[in-house]
Amino acid sequence: MMRKAFVMTIHKGAGAEYERRHRSIWKELEMTLKAHGVSNYSIFLNNETRQLFGYVEIESEKRWQEIADTEVCQRWWQFMRELMPTNEDGSPVQKELQEVFHLD
Repeated sequence: MMRKAFVMTIHKGAGAEYERRHRSIWKELEMTLKAHGVSNYSIFLNNETRQLFGYVEIESEKRWQEIADTEVCQRWWQFMRELMPTNEDGSPVQKELQEVFHLD
């Protein structure tokens, strides 16, 4: 199992809507994440900077990419794109973080 951490941002004034949409995440997307081995997935928001911090545990980068390739994930990206900066493929702009410490 690997731990992934990343940061993203949301547009000014989008915090409440971003949170609302994640409170009612699509069941199909939740099932896809779990079917690909995702566990312990959290996203945190710093309201002052509009920065999101994501943390997920998953088997491998390959499995993470397989999720990105699913139709439901790509639909979710389209659903969220008005709230945050996105890449040309619709995925959220994100910066991977390097783990420098872990206490188990």
